[in-house]
Parts: sequence; C-alpha cells; structure tokens
Amino acid sequence: MPAAPSVLRPLLAATLVIALAGCGGMRDSKLNPFNWFKRSETRVAVDVPEDPSDTRPLVETVLDLKVEPIPGGAIVRARGLPPTQGWWDAELVLKPTDETGVLVYEFRLSQPDKPTDANIPRSREIDVAIYVSDYKLEFVNEIVVQGATNARSASR
Repeated sequence: MPAAPSVLRPLLAATLVIALAGCGGMRDSKLNPFNWFKRSETRVAVDVPEDPSDTRPLVETVLDLKVEPIPGGAIVRARGLPPTQGWWDAELVLKPTDETGVLVYEFRLSQPDKPTDANIPRSREIDVAIYVSDYKLEFVNEIVVQGATNARSASR
C-alpha cells in the first residue's frame, strides 16, 4: 500500500499544472470580478422621472465614480463636490429607467441649516457608497451617478 501515494503525487502535480495553465484566460474573462467595470468617465445625464418625496438637491458636481467588486456583488463609490461646506445626509438614490442594462443613481444630499463658507474644494468633498448585489448586476452593463451639473459612468 505505501506505493499508492507515490503514484498519486505525479498525477496530482500534473492535474494542478493543467488546471493552472487553463486559468490564463480567466484574467480577461467576464467571470473575473476585477473586469466588471472600468474607470469612470463623463457621461450625458440620463432622463429620469422626478421623485417629489425626496426634496434633497443633487450634488453640484460628481467628481469620481468607482465600482469595486466584493464577494456577492460590488460597492459603488462616488465622490461629489457641493458648493459650500456643511452638506450632509448624502445618499445614492436608485432611479427607475427605460434604458436596459443601465443602473442610474442620483447623488442627493441635504444642505446646511445656516450659510457656510465655500473654503477650498478638497475640504468640501463628500464620499458616498452603496452595495449592489450580483443578482442586480447580472444584466447591468453601465452604472451612472448623476449630479446637478454632470454625470459619471462606469461600464463593462
């Protein structure tokens, strides 16, 4: 019986080498979560119906958008620039759209209660994120985040 393990080692090694050699195409595959979405770029805003129940204004400018894959889905992160300091209650609000394969989020936030200084742009930046499941991303080709003056998108 001791001869069996020595026969299995070369067979196991050969199997691993073949399996790893077949993984070279995985780098460019759609199954690889790191290939899901590329860098964001400026995009024309998507026309979506207004929601009178959410009275918060849109962020003035969407500076950046990133889609980061995680187990079970992805985290959509956006950075916005309001006109002054003190804005709060930031959220990415999913909007219904007729465009198939496109998820559209509005970057909404609440304005300060009293007038505040503008200061430097870096001090006014606000980050917001939302988790999106694999189930919801299954047929999505593009994610769009809209602000008052621009929109950014990340596509597959």
